[in-house]
Amino acid sequence: MSAHGHVDLGHTVAGWTGTTLALLGCAGAGAAVCAAWTPGVWLGLGLVLAAGVVTWLLHLAGWGKPTGPRPEAEWDWRVRDAGARTGHADCLGCRAGGPRRAAVAAPAGRPAVHRSAPDGGA
Repeated sequence: MSAHGHVDLGHTVAGWTGTTLALLGCAGAGAAVCAAWTPGVWLGLGLVLAAGVVTWLLHLAGWGKPTGPRPEAEWDWRVRDAGARTGHADCLGCRAGGPRRAAVAAPAGRPAVHRSAPDGGA
């Protein structure tokens, strides 16, 4: 029996990849601080930033998970999220993926906001 009980902990390819890259970036930046190597600090921090971007892209590709619990059959970390193609409702990452994803991911009852170009002073 797990110490966490019988719950969906959200282990995904996107989560594991992002965590690993961020950990390597932090460790590299820390080692560079100890060695007084300034470019290494920036390289490590750049890897941490890249971890966020890679995690977001993997989420959009279906290797993350939607907000909230998943069905038990989808708890394995190697299962792709079928709903990621159209976007998840109330998901900032999906809305940031572009206007088509934002329109599809808009929650029911609240249409997506589309702003038109200004009229030029009218």
